[in-house]
Amino acid sequence: MKMKLFLFILIGSIHLVFSQEKNFSSQDVSVNKFIDGTLLSPNAIRKPHLVIIIAGSGPTDRDGNQNFLKGNALKKLAEGLSNRNIATFRYDKRIVKQIRKGNVDKNIQFDDFVTDAVSVIDYFKALETFNKIYVMGHSQGSLVGMLAAKNKANGFISLAGAGQSIDQVIIEQVEKTAPMLTEDTKRVFKILAEGKTTNDFPPALASIFNIEIQPFISNWMFYKPQEEIKKLDMPILIINGTKDLQVSEAEAQLLKEAAPKATLKIIENMNHVLVPIEGDDLENSKSYNESSRALSFDLFDSIIDFIK
Repeated sequence: MKMKLFLFILIGSIHLVFSQEKNFSSQDVSVNKFIDGTLLSPNAIRKPHLVIIIAGSGPTDRDGNQNFLKGNALKKLAEGLSNRNIATFRYDKRIVKQIRKGNVDKNIQFDDFVTDAVSVIDYFKALETFNKIYVMGHSQGSLVGMLAAKNKANGFISLAGAGQSIDQVIIEQVEKTAPMLTEDTKRVFKILAEGKTTNDFPPALASIFNIEIQPFISNWMFYKPQEEIKKLDMPILIINGTKDLQVSEAEAQLLKEAAPKATLKIIENMNHVLVPIEGDDLENSKSYNESSRALSFDLFDSIIDFIK
């Protein structure tokens, strides 16, 4: 009896291994001197659709990780889609490569990220090996993606993207968490909107208004997502989760209002790093550094339904 039980467990384990077999091939691709990434190509499709995945803010790598936070959200997203016969390309933001080489460009601008995304789209369009090309931007990458996708992509997917400009998003966050700093925040943003910089801000706002990043923020806040999404003449999918601590459902609704023909999908209990959260904010925050968590099944279904 013990031997039979052992064989049953062994056979079950073998089945589990084979059921998780990857149905795609992986290839590292260098698009240009700034951009390195990973292309996943389904084995079963000769000319698949391609989804270009653009990461969010900060020094975020192709897998969706930065600093000491390793959740592998974008890696799991790419692999999940490619296992379902959709090719994916995800890439390190240019600042990641610069950090690794110890040669960070302090004059980097938001527009540089748009330039990089355009370069990626153009690179894969030139190959002519994909059926259609979709651009999917996560968080900050949503705005980068909608700017890059115009007149170039076959479709656009906003994943946890803001509907307001970054200054308005930050002002709202300050109003909720530190209302006594709201007027100072508005004052500094007004200076940045004029293309100027300032050292006159409370120390508590230093993480937002560090003098070295003010030109970057000034460039970033120039773009209004609601205005930019209106310029896209292509199918659009807008996704947000109800447990997103960084980008609320209201932001997705703003994008939908600006693009009425877009498909809006609000995923119950999904947070900013795309995993389901059943508990409180503490569990939510801890999930950013828990790579063992699976992404939302509804997320994959929504994307695949939209593309296919």
